[in-house]
Amino acid sequence: METTNSRLTQLLAFYEEDPNDPFTMYAIATEYRPTDPTKARFFYEKLLAEHPEYVGTYYHAASLYLQLEEPELAKQAYQKGMQVSRQSGQLHAFSELQQAYNKMMGLDYEDD
Repeated sequence: METTNSRLTQLLAFYEEDPNDPFTMYAIATEYRPTDPTKARFFYEKLLAEHPEYVGTYYHAASLYLQLEEPELAKQAYQKGMQVSRQSGQLHAFSELQQAYNKMMGLDYEDD
């Protein structure tokens, strides 16, 4: 069974080989998130800046911003993610981002 530490070590080696690979950055951020939100944030923000078309980043970055009690940054990430996903035709991602955004903004109208 592979541990998180060995996965992270392997991902960091991949990152060293190709620091521009968005999937590797995303995977590293995901590995860091439970134990080191600051490092996770670094990789999410690097992705947002260098690979804005990598739609999966927006949802997770916004969620991390909420965890870090930075709702304005979360709002911006959700909004940008909705724009990018819609423009690229990734409507499932758009729907997930919109649902999360609406919930954050108190606009979800589901009955309890």
